[in-house]
Amino acid sequence: MTSSASAIEARGLVRRFGDKVAVAGIDITVATGEIFGFLGPNGAGKSTTVRMLTTLLAPSDGTATVAGFNIDSEAADVRLRIGVALQEAALDPKQTGRELLDMQGRLYGLPKDVRLRRVDELLQLVNIGGSIDDRIATYSGGMKRRLDLAAALVHQPEVLFLDEPTTGLDPTSRAAVWEEVRYLNKQLGITIFLTTQYLEEADELADRVGIIARGRIVAEGTPDKLKRSIGADVIIAKVGAGDGARAAQVLSALPDLDSVEVSGDQLVIATAHGASAISPVAVTLANNSIKVSELTLRTPTLDDVFLHTTGSRMDAEDQEAVAV
Repeated sequence: MTSSASAIEARGLVRRFGDKVAVAGIDITVATGEIFGFLGPNGAGKSTTVRMLTTLLAPSDGTATVAGFNIDSEAADVRLRIGVALQEAALDPKQTGRELLDMQGRLYGLPKDVRLRRVDELLQLVNIGGSIDDRIATYSGGMKRRLDLAAALVHQPEVLFLDEPTTGLDPTSRAAVWEEVRYLNKQLGITIFLTTQYLEEADELADRVGIIARGRIVAEGTPDKLKRSIGADVIIAKVGAGDGARAAQVLSALPDLDSVEVSGDQLVIATAHGASAISPVAVTLANNSIKVSELTLRTPTLDDVFLHTTGSRMDAEDQEAVAV
């Protein structure tokens, strides 16, 4: 076993399929107890990376450890310590939810009394409700995702891999999965490696984000740090006809504004802290009898980060990608 304070360490990880390079030498460090969001479009290399880290696919080059064990030479030790919920849940539609969870416990060698206790505990953690004894064929898409999540937790893993857990779910089901992911991380201390193509999901859940494009990590950091790295917040104010220049003049006295640009009757105001600056802007304009018809705040998004680092937006990149 490798001594490490990190739950996941990857160095120079590469995966080739013939002459196609799906993952092109990535480095990843995930601290114990954090949620790491792996963000990118279809075909960027997210799922291939997960399959390597979970020992389902051998790397072509590079090394990685998960829960302190090498994914190549100590694969069995890795598997005992991880839970995996892949994008396509392999659930037997003829089984009930309870039968599937019990079978998962047997596969990990849990005694019957432990299996029974774990199923009861999982029903408190993952919202399956009274459908646990219904056949899986009757489950909705959201129910199947939550059952697959429960199955990944039967053996109480140290590290949980969630590969696009909310793809195709309605907003209500997606919010339910988010709530469960937060609980598993904050209350149970499980390290979570979350792949997603949803910008909002990464922003909402992840402590840190790695953005992957064409098999390479192009940016990494906290969502807030990544967004701040590409620019300031912008306040847009639409004022009365002919008031643009005067509005810019009175706003120039405010201390926390980086710049005020005038375009006709619209002002574009750059500031490092838009949420705290928008109120003084509104008050200053009102105190100077300048009528404001519209006042909006725009903050940088992870989509802006993706555009800045790759030259295209997520949806545009998605159209070009070849699923890997």
